[in-house]
Amino acid sequence: MFRILVISLLLLSAPAQAVAQSEKLWNLCEGDDADAVISACTRLLKSGKLDNYDRSVAYNNRGIAYRQKGDYDRAIADYDKAIKLDPKDAKAYFNRGLAYGDKGDYDHAIADYDRAIKLDPKDADAYFNRGMTYDDKGEYDRAIADYDKAIKLDPDDADAYYNRGLAYREKGEYDRAIADYDKAIKLNPKDPDAYNNRAWSYFKWGKAEQGLPDANKALELDAKDADSYDTRAHIYEVMGQKDKAISDYRKALELDPSMEESKEGLKRLTAAP
Repeated sequence: MFRILVISLLLLSAPAQAVAQSEKLWNLCEGDDADAVISACTRLLKSGKLDNYDRSVAYNNRGIAYRQKGDYDRAIADYDKAIKLDPKDAKAYFNRGLAYGDKGDYDHAIADYDRAIKLDPKDADAYFNRGMTYDDKGEYDRAIADYDKAIKLDPDDADAYYNRGLAYREKGEYDRAIADYDKAIKLNPKDPDAYNNRAWSYFKWGKAEQGLPDANKALELDAKDADSYDTRAHIYEVMGQKDKAISDYRKALELDPSMEESKEGLKRLTAAP
């Protein structure tokens, strides 16, 4: 009787250990540490014990980790496998679109966002990211249309207003750009980039003085932003405050020696870097 009981206990404990080990691997496979995710997901995939759905999840998670590490080709290869196993997984197309975008392969990225949106038409992030990809291609009208949809689905997304403002600015529609930065700042008043870009839009619109408080605010929020110093320098230059402009151009170049517009500004003002 004793021996039979021991055997029964062993037979019960082995599956329990296996389950515990599997749960531990899944916790790692779904975690935030990229290297741990890759290791755990790989072990699960090699175990031969996953059904198609779980295999798809593991490939997708490992793809995310590879992308975090900048290994975009491996990420895409894993998303390919995830999609083959689950062709209706909108997030897998979305994630592959991100990886293609990171590689600068905007056409493939857009195609994947198209598929993600077709599968999940209410995914604001898919519209937002497709908009960014159109931005990168210089197709600003299409970008704006996607930001419109993202904002309709998520009216409190400050980044969507901010990005739409950038697209309007690139089109030279500075009044619309400023209106979007207004909304972005209202939703996220601690974003120095929104203040800086609103200041630059005022400058480009021929209303430099109106942009000065925004440039000051941007630098108050981030005193090491070369772009904001460059923006304020342009504003000071137009306002005829040469010494302040020179000081800000120099500060911009101190923070980022590649700032060509700051170099040009110093040349215009006949000042040495």
